[in-house]
Amino acid sequence: MKKKTGVSRLLEIAGEKRGLLTWSAILSSISALCMLIPYLSIYFILKELLQNAATPYLIDKIEVIHWGFIALLGLLGGLIMMYAGGMCSHIAAYRILYGLRIKLSDHIGNLSLGYLNQNSTGKIKKNLELNVEKIESFIAHQLPDMVNVVVTIIIMFIAMFSLNIVLALCCLIPIVTGFFAQASMMMGNKSKESLKGYYDALERINSSAVQYVRGMPAVKVFGQTVHSFRKFYQDMIDYRNFCIKFGEQFRTGYILFKVLLGSFITFILPIGVFLLTRDPQNIALAVTLLFFLIMVPGIAAPMYKANNLAATMQEICEGTSRIDAILNEKSVPEPENPLIPTFYEVEFDKVSFSYKAESNQALSNISLTAPQGKITALVGPSGSGKSTIAQLIPRFWDVQEGEIRIGGVDVCSIPTESLMNIVSFVFQDSFLFYDTLYENIRVGKLDATEEEVYAAAKAAQCHEFIERLPKGYSTLIGEGGTYLSGGEKQRISVARAILKNAPILVLDEATAFADPENEYQMQLALKELIRDKTVIVIAHRLSSICAAEQILVLQKGEIIQRGTHDKLILIEGLYQKMWQAYITAATWNVGKGENVL
Repeated sequence: MKKKTGVSRLLEIAGEKRGLLTWSAILSSISALCMLIPYLSIYFILKELLQNAATPYLIDKIEVIHWGFIALLGLLGGLIMMYAGGMCSHIAAYRILYGLRIKLSDHIGNLSLGYLNQNSTGKIKKNLELNVEKIESFIAHQLPDMVNVVVTIIIMFIAMFSLNIVLALCCLIPIVTGFFAQASMMMGNKSKESLKGYYDALERINSSAVQYVRGMPAVKVFGQTVHSFRKFYQDMIDYRNFCIKFGEQFRTGYILFKVLLGSFITFILPIGVFLLTRDPQNIALAVTLLFFLIMVPGIAAPMYKANNLAATMQEICEGTSRIDAILNEKSVPEPENPLIPTFYEVEFDKVSFSYKAESNQALSNISLTAPQGKITALVGPSGSGKSTIAQLIPRFWDVQEGEIRIGGVDVCSIPTESLMNIVSFVFQDSFLFYDTLYENIRVGKLDATEEEVYAAAKAAQCHEFIERLPKGYSTLIGEGGTYLSGGEKQRISVARAILKNAPILVLDEATAFADPENEYQMQLALKELIRDKTVIVIAHRLSSICAAEQILVLQKGEIIQRGTHDKLILIEGLYQKMWQAYITAATWNVGKGENVL
């Protein structure tokens, strides 16, 4: 069955709360009927006044007051029904909104971690917030408005055609012409491409804005402005230029629509006067003409609403298609016959992998074994495939060729939840939630006791600096100027990993931000963490992996050397060159003379 798109998809989403929305439509229709009662009352009042214009003393005052009272009741009834209908649609909208966000969040949580790496925070945030909010706006406001507008227009035209067909046609001509002028600009492939371009530009500027804010310290330190952050600046300029072009594309049609919709009297009055000159004594025609002159400008309001609905509908549909694009992303496939490994040796068997089908291979025919309880270090220049190997173990992506096994079990045969429990990561750039330090550590094991959290913090060498903070473990990151150094953040990450106590540990340059004192503390923390675990270390500081039982040297996605540190430094090759460069760099110092920096 073909999946629905556009308006039909919007209505499908809205249909999740069909009962509330049906009531909203009924109440909105009743509101539209009630709101037209004052116009009907005006017609009968005018008729009474004009029929007795020559003899005012014959005017039935009771009849005039009667219709005035009916007009008031109609107005009040219309407002009450509009409020009731709006409440139904808003309740439905908020429930749909909640369900959609939960559905999106759950689905994103089931996608491969590689998807989150490849899609920016700003892009995902826009879909979770702005695009979902627009669906809420459609359901809560525009859907009942649409019903109200359609009912109002139909009833008004039925009334006008029943009174005078010629004058009704005079009203219909500017409406049809105006909508045709606007629709000709908004419909078609060109409009869809423009709207897609607008959303693409908006996503780019959202992504760049998030990166710019995160990079603000560097921008400030070097005394730069937004102009120096080229991508963000260029995305802003592109967005501005696109918005100007986007506005110009619809300008002519919209202006023509506004002019025609404001010119009803220009079409009605000449025809009405012409008809009256042919039959000056026709009081009924005079009443009808006066009624048209008063009533017809009231059509403009629902017409403007209808136009705004049409204008925003494409935008909402585009947002819906982007939400569906996330929901259509395939989740990490769960195994039909799940297996759980009983030991934790990691093995790559002739693995080849590329991030995209058309791109070059990130890994080519990789075979390796990381023994349980031993340290395996990955070294090599940037882009050699170190991080890719580490990220393939917990299935950030699935390989195109070969097999990755844990304890002899293919990782694709291990349930995702179990796999996540088996592997722990300590990243180079540690992320802390905007929460207390206690909760930031407890993320590693949500059912951990207080004693377990404190024990993990002590093992990670971060208990002492946490205790020195004004609120200790209850300190909220960022509150009152409380910020942690890079080394302290990494120790919090290590505490999480210690608390999780997973049998396989991946360390991605875990001491990158540590000064000499912090590095010593980190070494103590890591010594506690790696005990009896299968450890894979991505290293740039070669001194940190000298004691590793196995060092794998990578270049251009291939393993070109393997062995211990003592063996590799004696063999002419890449590792020996890297070690010599590392030793030379370690002796650099700031000053004058030769061999100094």
